Amino acid sequence: MHKIWMVVNPLRLGVLGAAGVVAISAILHLVVLSSPRYCDHWGWCATTPTFTPGQPVGR
Repeated sequence: MHKIWMVVNPLRLGVLGAAGVVAISAILHLVVLSSPRYCDHWGWCATTPTFTPGQPVGR
């Protein structure tokens, strides 16, 4: 067995890597959804509704 596995626990490294990927993707999703392109679509930034249910979305 290689000596690196005596120093680094592969299970812990994998879990930390997966948690890091999830955290980065969550931050990127929030940044993108907060951008002006999607902000009003989700209604996060609008103070009044900019659309009514059933109304076609303009592109």
